[in-house]
Amino acid sequence: METQSPTPRVRRDRTHYLYLAVIAAVVAGIVLGLVVPDVAKELKPIGTGFVNLIKMMIAPVIFCTIVLGVGSIRQAAKVGRVGGLALGYFLVMSTVALAIGLVVGNIIHPGAGLHLDPASAAAGQKAAGGAADESLADFILGIIPNSLLSSLTDGEVLETLLVALLVGFAVQGMGRRGEPVLRAVTTIQRLVFKILAMIMWLAPIGAFGAIAAVVGETGVDALKSLAQIMLGFYVTCAIFVFVILAAILWLVARMNIFALLKYLSREFLLILSTSSSESALPRLIAKMEHLGISKPVVGITVPTGYSFNLDGTAIYLTMASLFIAEALDQPLSVGEQISLLVFMIIASKGAAGITGAGLATLAGGLQSHRPELVDGVGLIVGIDRFMSEARALTNFAGNAVATVLVGTWTNEIDRDKTRAVLTGDDPFDEATMLDDPHADDDSPLSPADTAPEPAPAGKA
Repeated sequence: METQSPTPRVRRDRTHYLYLAVIAAVVAGIVLGLVVPDVAKELKPIGTGFVNLIKMMIAPVIFCTIVLGVGSIRQAAKVGRVGGLALGYFLVMSTVALAIGLVVGNIIHPGAGLHLDPASAAAGQKAAGGAADESLADFILGIIPNSLLSSLTDGEVLETLLVALLVGFAVQGMGRRGEPVLRAVTTIQRLVFKILAMIMWLAPIGAFGAIAAVVGETGVDALKSLAQIMLGFYVTCAIFVFVILAAILWLVARMNIFALLKYLSREFLLILSTSSSESALPRLIAKMEHLGISKPVVGITVPTGYSFNLDGTAIYLTMASLFIAEALDQPLSVGEQISLLVFMIIASKGAAGITGAGLATLAGGLQSHRPELVDGVGLIVGIDRFMSEARALTNFAGNAVATVLVGTWTNEIDRDKTRAVLTGDDPFDEATMLDDPHADDDSPLSPADTAPEPAPAGKA
């Protein structure tokens, strides 16, 4: 008589309690910031500390993802094709975002009727002073780390990307002799994601400190006179995501933007509470792989997008520049708008995940092109944090969509798995953030990792 083995018990996902706690913490932080702002402002280090905990995990996550993705395939040309498609798409979409910001800004004329006071001028000069002048040569040299391992400790995304690509290509060239390296990196990746899952349980505390501090610093009165640009900016970002990105995603990948954003809802909540898209970068990498997109596409597109796919930042820079020019009664001509803002898009590289970096880029661009407008930066210092949230959310959505599109164009997406994930039949493992947490320890690489070439993706 045969005995049936007991059905393994499905582990309950308790992380939904975590994100309910984040929402409660955000509400509590707003209340504290309004009731006792002096106390709330002292809580800023709590939010900063949580974001720094996430940042310390970004370099190892990117390194492991790219090494495994590049090292497990045998055609270097595939990596170049993915990178070329991604950069081309980023350039086009940044231009589209810039154009949308210009059109909306010229329609609503934000800042008209406002007057600059000495305090605002001082704040603008301070922001401009913090913006570093960087040439193209400095940027290229800055990608090269001081040593092979320093990229993992300095926290620079582009440095980590370069080193990971070099290691991945080296392992790729070693053939089967490189498989022990891949197995070791796979084990390290599991460890990194486990640590990240542990850190995420501190999200409510970090969100409480971050929101309480910003509400305590700005209050409500500071927002009233600047509501126009905030509303215009939020509406412009919404149009870009739900019209432009949604149309492209449906036409290319036949995917509903709302289904994708629902799948990434927890990441959006994390960004909203920290005002930094960088806090969700490791989870975006894990979730895009779980969605059925190949490791090489995810490993190259996501980190590169965080430095070059700045859709939200492009919209912010255009509208903020027009706002300042109108507020100082020195409107920009069309030619001046284009030359100034194209410069800013180039200067904003690498700033997508850093809270407040958009303000420094804005000040630096005005300083180099129209110095007489720099004082106006102080007008939006008070609301930059709130605009930073919409900026980060738009950047994140743009990178998620870009990863799906590049995966579709390169035929590196498993459509069957994608459908199962978006319909909820294949839920994301919040405990490990990996698809194979119970793999045999003696053979940590999945067959897909060791195969000479990934199997062709299914077609819709």
